[in-house]
Amino acid sequence: MTEADVAANPFVQFEKWFEQAMKYHPKDANAFVLSTATKDARPSARVVLLKGVEKERFVFYTNYDSRKGKELLENSFAAMTFFWSSIEKQVRVEGKVQKVSEAESDEYFKIRPLGSKAGAWVSPQSTVIAGRNELDKKHHDFIIEHENKEIERPPFWGGFCIIPSRIEFWQGRTSRLHDRILYTFEKDKWKIERLAP
Repeated sequence: MTEADVAANPFVQFEKWFEQAMKYHPKDANAFVLSTATKDARPSARVVLLKGVEKERFVFYTNYDSRKGKELLENSFAAMTFFWSSIEKQVRVEGKVQKVSEAESDEYFKIRPLGSKAGAWVSPQSTVIAGRNELDKKHHDFIIEHENKEIERPPFWGGFCIIPSRIEFWQGRTSRLHDRILYTFEKDKWKIERLAP
């Protein structure tokens, strides 16, 4: 992979790699590690699902009161890492985080399965609970109560987007001499550079 091989825009390059990843990882190509930090710089990471790449931003959804939600709201910078082992490709994204609009969150919530909608309402994400049975009962009761009814999005649940300032494309090579192409957004355009492996 050379600098001449990649697209001038990293989102175009991401779409090319994502299409390849979908062929080999159809169930989890959109899984990525989301890294956040508190306001005093204590980091944490977890796997999240990408739900869209639009308007030059990466979009995902979560409970705003969860640990990651709180960290994203108090420290508006985050990183995401995609890794597709079978094709030896990795994409690292760093940038500023914003909430998506309420309308976007509403639109996405409408297409979620009933069980997922119920889960968003009944799970106090990231907090200590008494046990699994309690959670399952709340979930079951919610579904019974709301059968054949429209379920609105909880006010504490919705989307975030990462607006990147850096995107790195990593291609595995022999002898650990991997290809690393870095896009950095400077002065309203993307600069492309090669990094040593």
